[in-house]
Amino acid sequence: MRVSWISPLGGDVIKAIALVCLADGIVGISYGSMATAVGFPLWVPMTLSLLVLAGASEFLFISIVAGGGSPFAAAAAGLLVNARHLPFGMAVKDLIDSEDAARQGLAYRLLGCHIMNDESVVFGVSQKSPAKSRAAYWLCGLGIVVCWPLGVLIGGTLGTMIPDIKVIGLDAVFPAILVALTASALKHRQTLRRALTGMALSLAAVPLVPAGLPVLFSLFGLALWRRHK
Repeated sequence: MRVSWISPLGGDVIKAIALVCLADGIVGISYGSMATAVGFPLWVPMTLSLLVLAGASEFLFISIVAGGGSPFAAAAAGLLVNARHLPFGMAVKDLIDSEDAARQGLAYRLLGCHIMNDESVVFGVSQKSPAKSRAAYWLCGLGIVVCWPLGVLIGGTLGTMIPDIKVIGLDAVFPAILVALTASALKHRQTLRRALTGMALSLAAVPLVPAGLPVLFSLFGLALWRRHK
């Protein structure tokens, strides 16, 4: 890909993506530090960061195994948490499987799927034109591909020197970013109604299901409010 592929994006969007990738790297430092602090060799969180590239499921896997759980049960829990990638894939299909992707080949499309995460999807779907959506999705996804494993490497090397991300407030970074990016869509009554219904369902599920799964219940908000013709 040529450098000009990011040209449709404005400076504000590029700056926002850079800040998100930086925040991801900082959280990766905390994750790598936690993993080695509880006894994992550095290659374990590094391998997960490169092959899984999904922070929530990686944190969950390390936590379950460190607590004495089976690696297979931990992997299954991680897959369940990442079930949200199914609707993500439908939302960004055109950003990955485009005419340009067909020319680039299968490896290009596989990479496009691999970089799909909360942040790249939100940046992709929040843009106002297909060219901007595609550029934002790929720029954010590739940035996280670099920043997340690099953060894990730094954190794993430093060991227990990094504090819990909740202590320094990084656990609030991503929710704040997602709210800011999607706020404009809530001006539409139908979208707002579905979002509020999904939020209520997710909050109701919090005491009933493991961490990371309540967000899946928000999808029922789409089914409960169908557009009337």
